[in-house]
Amino acid sequence: MGDSNYSQQLLDHQETLPTTKAASASQNHKKLSIIPFIFLIYFEVSGGAYGAEAAVGAAGPLCSILGFLIFPFLWSIPEALITAELATTFPGNGGYVIWAHQAFGPFWGSLIGSWKFLSGVINLASCSVLCIEYIKLVLPLFSCGASRYFAVVSLALVLSFLNYTGLVVVGYTAILLGIFSLVPFILLALISIPNIDPSRWISLNEDRVKTDWSLFFNTLFWNLNFWDNASSLAGEVDRPQKTFPKALFSAGLLTCLAYLVPLLAATGAIPLKQENWVNGYFADVAQLIAGKSLMIFLEIGAVLSSIGFYEAQLTSCAYQLLGMADLGVLPQCFSVRSKWFNTPWLGILVSTLITVAVSSMNFADLISSINFLYSLAMLLEFASFLWLRRKLPMMERPFRVPLELPGLIMMCLIPSGFLVYIMSLANGTVLLVSSVVSALTILWYFMTNHFCKSNMWNHFNNVGPKLMDQDLD
Repeated sequence: MGDSNYSQQLLDHQETLPTTKAASASQNHKKLSIIPFIFLIYFEVSGGAYGAEAAVGAAGPLCSILGFLIFPFLWSIPEALITAELATTFPGNGGYVIWAHQAFGPFWGSLIGSWKFLSGVINLASCSVLCIEYIKLVLPLFSCGASRYFAVVSLALVLSFLNYTGLVVVGYTAILLGIFSLVPFILLALISIPNIDPSRWISLNEDRVKTDWSLFFNTLFWNLNFWDNASSLAGEVDRPQKTFPKALFSAGLLTCLAYLVPLLAATGAIPLKQENWVNGYFADVAQLIAGKSLMIFLEIGAVLSSIGFYEAQLTSCAYQLLGMADLGVLPQCFSVRSKWFNTPWLGILVSTLITVAVSSMNFADLISSINFLYSLAMLLEFASFLWLRRKLPMMERPFRVPLELPGLIMMCLIPSGFLVYIMSLANGTVLLVSSVVSALTILWYFMTNHFCKSNMWNHFNNVGPKLMDQDLD
């Protein structure tokens, strides 16, 4: 009975989270509908086949096709199922921060929030860098030096302002960007059909080419993660209990097709030259198959995809900070919204500033740091999911993964093992960055709880401690 009563208190609380006056104004603004939400999830995770080329270069066509076919079942589907269950059970901004907070307490909520937020803003920096990599093909001025960094910073500022103009604007922009970034691959697939030789799909590595499993798995991981980022927008989605499962399923199907169709077309239509398969090679394939016009179209699509990815990622980062402020992890000023656009302007500003600050990092270190921090957070997220199922088995869940606890443990074991493997590949720079981030997160938590809150230096919501004062037994 204790668990049942507490479960009802949690559900009641989710409906009455204290907010600032600005935050309460969100009720008077249009919520995010399912189609824009599908494309926001799609850009959070993928944005198209751009960036998948390295898998072919690392392990050949057969492993790449099987990887993008099988890996979603081992990783993407479990992560999406967990997101659907927890986001519909706790439909508030903050997502995984709320889940860890409810499972283990405010310290762990603060820790997962910091890991996820920083992996997100570093991901934003990698997105800006990738976008400039494509732009410099047309404008060589931005190839290196001060002009390149100026371009990265300018792009980040312009895209952040677009994000500031409102979530609905960002959502419908994501639809347009998604369509225009997918069309070049659809054309590539259609034009490739007469040239496709299915025997090329079962090719392994070329002679004297050694399989790079580290690059292969990192490429799969980077192209198929971040499904749970959409949970930080749960408070902004129209009817989240119904919308989340449908949107995740639709975005998952779209993402898998967006990888598999171009890979099947490109690897089947031209002879394998494995050393050529690096990021950006799809543009060369388009030129070989259909001419320069399709190559330019595909490069434009890559830029549009990067923009869509940036918008979706920044949205999740900003609304995560808003959710953390509602939980009392961050000062309440982070939950204040713009009077004009109802967006969390301070969260957007802080995310943008950190993105600009880390944009000068080496791209490989950026990606490795993202994967390491994200892996730490995902291990904690899986633990939170399992613990909430064990401690609150009778809690009403609008969407429920159709497995009991032993089956859920098995479902989480394979992706958890993969996370540990990804973390084992980290170099010294990545370990240093991750250690500093974790140390600063712990320091921030104890400073806010033992100094800032007690001395009233900043105003914090006190909902978090009240929740955890309840007896779980």
